[in-house]
This record gives sequence, structure tokens and C-alpha cells, in this order.
Amino acid sequence: MVAALWDDRLHGLRYAQERGVPYLSISSGLVDIAPEIVAGAQRAEAAPILVASHFCAGAVVLAALHAAREFDRIDTVRIGAVLDEQDTGGPAGAADLERWSTATTAGLVRRDGVFTWVDGPDAEAEVRRADGTGLPGRSIAVLDVPSLALATDAPDVRFDFAVGESTGRRLGGPVSFEAGIEIEGTDRAGTPTRTLRRLTHPSGQRPVTATGVALGVERLVGLRGAAVAPGLHTPEALLDPAYAVERLAESGAVLTDVAVG
Repeated sequence: MVAALWDDRLHGLRYAQERGVPYLSISSGLVDIAPEIVAGAQRAEAAPILVASHFCAGAVVLAALHAAREFDRIDTVRIGAVLDEQDTGGPAGAADLERWSTATTAGLVRRDGVFTWVDGPDAEAEVRRADGTGLPGRSIAVLDVPSLALATDAPDVRFDFAVGESTGRRLGGPVSFEAGIEIEGTDRAGTPTRTLRRLTHPSGQRPVTATGVALGVERLVGLRGAAVAPGLHTPEALLDPAYAVERLAESGAVLTDVAVG
């Protein structure tokens, strides 16, 4: 059972629990997952529940964790993503963005090991497009922050988001997807290291999100790996980042290293 739209009455989740079939949700977002979490905890033995309301259904988290494998210690993870205003996914996607912005204008960050809400100037940021130009953006309340923070143990994690003209459309083509992944820490030899990788797709966010969903479904139904146990799960707890990056590449996504000063 895949809730591609906001399951506001939890009909899909209840259906899955009553029949013992896996359930995947991508539209609740950080601000709306409480009912899913409570329902899953109350009947933890009923069905596996994959909470995948991350940006692009967890695809960016998995790409970031793939890059993080080069580090021995991670101090900082920063994500900067651009969503073209013509690539929000139709009325349901637009409704999600409106609902989330109505619930809170604050962003969630991890700062010095503490999960913190930021608003006003502290939430503002410039998000770089793939062509190097910037867009005004802001920190948002997104599940990627706790997922990356707890998976890497990085004390500082932030996800900035901008809506505007993507690089693809700026160059006269179709909308493109672009997310910068910056990680700072130390390598296996203890040397301070900083990397910047950019995940892009020439056809926008939809194939990236679709890949994230497909990866989750494939795992939940047992097509790859052992059967998933009942209970609550997140993408990074079930999926191998290296395999996810392979499948993203098959979808047309590109992961490139960017020189940093």
C-alpha cells in the first residue's frame, strides 16, 4: 500500500494493518507524521510501515549517506535543494507545499548536537543551482535532517530549500532537479576533509522521487533482501545507499563531485 497522496484519514494505513501488508507513505512530511507514528506504534506487530516523507522519498538522504562512507567522523552535513516552480507535481504536490508551509514557517536543524527550530534570518540561506548561481532559500522542516543526523552522528545538519527556475529551464530546456550535498569531517587517516557532491536529473524531481518510492516498495515486498519485519522504518534503515545510487543513475540521475576551496 503506497500513500502517494496525503493519507489524512489514515484509511490506507489502517487497511494495510488490518491485512498485514506493507505500507509506504511519502506525503505526510515531518509536520504530519505523528498520526502515522502513533498508529504504527500502537499496532507495531501488524505491518511494516516505511515512513518515507523525505525529500524525493529518501533519495537525497541515501545519496548523502553514500558520500558519507568516505569519512571516519562527520561534523557537518548541509543539503541545498532546488525545486522548479513548474515541477511541484500537480495539484496534490502544490497542496503538500501549502499545507507544510501553513503548519510551520520554521526549519528544523541540528546544531551542536541539538535539534533546533530556526526561523527569521536564521532560517534564510542561499541555495546554489548546478550552474553556480544562487536562489534565495530557507531551512525547512524535513525528515532528512533527523535521518541524516542520527545515521551519521553529525552534530550539525541542515537542509535548505529554494523554489525557483532550475538550471535546465534557465538554459532553455526542461525543468531539472538539483541538490547539493556538502559534508565536512575527517577521513580514515584523521585528515580534515570536505566534499561537495551534486545530485541532478535532467527531467526534474519526478523520476528521482519515483526511484525513491520504487526502492522502498522493492524492499518492502521482499524483491531485494530479507522480508521486512513489522514496525516503523525509514529509508536509510532499510536501503543500501550504494545500491540506491546505482538505481538513481539508471533513472538518468547524475552524481558529480564539485571542487571545493
